This record gives sequence, C-alpha cells and structure tokens, in this order.
Amino acid sequence: MPYRSIRGRIRYTSHKPERFGEERGREYFSITQQADGTDVLQAHCEIDDAPSVTRDIVQALRHSDSAPLDCSVRLTVGDKFEGTGWFRFTDKLAECETFNQRDGRITQRMELEAPVQWMQCHPIAGDGLLMRLYDLSQGPGKQHFPNMMLSSPDHRGATGPMLFKMGFSLVYVGETEITVEAGTFHARHFQVTDTAADLPEEHPPYNVWVTADDDYILLRAEVGGYMQTHYELAELDYFAAQDGKTEASKPAVETPA
Repeated sequence: MPYRSIRGRIRYTSHKPERFGEERGREYFSITQQADGTDVLQAHCEIDDAPSVTRDIVQALRHSDSAPLDCSVRLTVGDKFEGTGWFRFTDKLAECETFNQRDGRITQRMELEAPVQWMQCHPIAGDGLLMRLYDLSQGPGKQHFPNMMLSSPDHRGATGPMLFKMGFSLVYVGETEITVEAGTFHARHFQVTDTAADLPEEHPPYNVWVTADDDYILLRAEVGGYMQTHYELAELDYFAAQDGKTEASKPAVETPA
C-alpha cells in the first residue's frame, strides 16, 4: 500500500536575554500520510530545563482536517516516570485509559455534543498540523474552535496524561517567506490566542509558521511572556513508498531554495 513519510528534527532554544540562543531541548518527528486518509504523527520530545521532560507520542488523525482518531502518550519528568495513557475519539465519545504518579489508574469517558476538533499532546510538530483547522477560504482573521482536548493543561505538557477539555482561537496573519536551519520556505503565519477562559493559567502569546502547502510542517514557533522560547525546524526529509520500495521524494508543493 502506498504512503508518504515526512521526517524531521526541531531545535528548542531560549529567547531570554541571559541565555538567548541556548539550546534547551529537541524533537524528532515523523508524519506518515497513509492511503486511507489518515496521518500518523510520531514524536520524541526532550526539554532540558529542570524539571526535564521526555515525551513520546503516537497520534492518528484525519489528514483532511486533523480531527483526532486515537493517540498514546508517555511522560518522564525530572528523570522519573510521570504517566502513560491511551486516547480514542468518535463523533460522540472521547475516552482514555491512563496511569500517572499523582492519580494512579484513571478511566475517562466523555459524551460529546460535537466531535473533538483537535487533540493537543504537546509535540511542537503537532502545532503545525493544528493550523489545518483554520478555513483559509475566509482569508486572514480569527476563527474560534470550542471543541479541543489536551493531554495536559500544563504549558510544557508535563502532567497527566488525561483528557482536559478547552477551546481557543487561531489567527491567520498571512503568507510570507522565512529561512530556518532546514532551508528557506514559503510559509503561512498563524497565532494561537484566547486561552485564558479554560486554562489554569493563560498561555503566553504564541506565533507559528508552517509550510504553505497541504503538509502544514512546522517551520518556526515562538512563545512570548514568561516562557520566551523558540522552536525551529533543523532537518526535513520526505520519503514515498509504493510496491514495497521506499524512495526520497519532494514536498507536495515544492519550497523555494
């Protein structure tokens, strides 16, 4: 069966004046675009800042709109096991089975009035796929999405995992060209906003740039406020498989050199 795989590495750095440009973590990800219209995101995330965070996720979502299907998350915080969990979504139900250090074994089942639009498991690569929710036919502006889920309301995703319901807005600023470590790309610029109503603490201002194509690969992200963090695509490769053979391929929409 044919599929397409996108693999990359994201560098985490600080933008605080006293440590500007200092590496504070990294992420290795792959996105497999399957023939049935499912994308599978796998990500290994490392945050060095104490308490350190190691996160491994496998998340399946619909390619057309990034609606979640299922995912698993495992967390290590401060070099100690924090929690592990499995999540599944239908149009009428969100459910999970998890175990974490604080609460032990947890089973959650949430009846839904509307399908979950996005499941945020906290890999930075996932923040690119999130922007697929925005209806570009409406042009630049703001759109609100009330039916979102998080695996942790913590800004670093360092608790749980367990289901946390919230809503927030996406702002589409427009298209631009940016240069990152992985190259120069035609990009779409988005912002995440309106998080104060549901999170224990409002997330600082968040800007995200993604490839201006159907892949929505995260190129750069910047968090302001007290966090002052920067994320940048450092490596990017494309592979296509058919008839049992895997070969390097080009993006669906080629980026400028």
